[in-house]
Amino acid sequence: MNDNQLLRYSRHILLDQIGIEGQQKILAAHALVIGAGGLGSPAALYLAGAGIGKLTIVDDDEVDLTNLQRQILHTTERVGQNKVDSAKISLHAINPEIEIVALKERLQGERLQALVHSATVVLDCSDNFKTRHAVNSACVTAGVPLVSGAAISFDGQLSVFDTRTKDAPCYACLFSPDQEFEEAQCSTMGVFAPLVGIIGTMQAAEALKLVMGLGQSAAGRLLLLDALAMEWNTIGISKNSDCPVCGSLHSKLQH
Repeated sequence: MNDNQLLRYSRHILLDQIGIEGQQKILAAHALVIGAGGLGSPAALYLAGAGIGKLTIVDDDEVDLTNLQRQILHTTERVGQNKVDSAKISLHAINPEIEIVALKERLQGERLQALVHSATVVLDCSDNFKTRHAVNSACVTAGVPLVSGAAISFDGQLSVFDTRTKDAPCYACLFSPDQEFEEAQCSTMGVFAPLVGIIGTMQAAEALKLVMGLGQSAAGRLLLLDALAMEWNTIGISKNSDCPVCGSLHSKLQH
């Protein structure tokens, strides 16, 4: 690290658990953030501030006036602009030293798999089950840890799915891709503005811990927040041996 980096990241370096070695791991890492909205905004901002070496942010939407109540990457003058382009401006304003790749697209298939494979950690900040299942499947196949967040109304949830660890569950162990869920959209249900900040920031924290190999991740646990009562509940998650995603993969590996 140069003198400017030593100064910029000094408050991390002062932490015995991080130090120069931990900060260098952050600088060498590649985070893939799926979604530049309510969750992706705080997650990406904190990753950028922390010095993540490469940050790829993906979203196929444009900034809308209704986004600004909670999507802190964007500003009033950028209404109508591509979210990823708006995000890149904000992230480079926080930290011009990191590499930012802005992709206006809906990732799927081989394109999604290739991007996930190139990442150190993936943050799912999307808002629909189809995308979440596609991202989870790609992460399981590539052996890349996934930090998953969701928020609607006053309810938030967070978990880490890291199938690099034996018997670790994946997202599909918790929410079966064969099961039908009623999609709850912010446009119809509403969402408490600070809630996405809380969950998105926690996603950034879990991602940085995974990058550094620090502490205990939220793997194997689903953290549920009731923001009205400001109460957390934790539910244990077990691997489903019959999971169509990670179950079949590991049985193939064993054979």
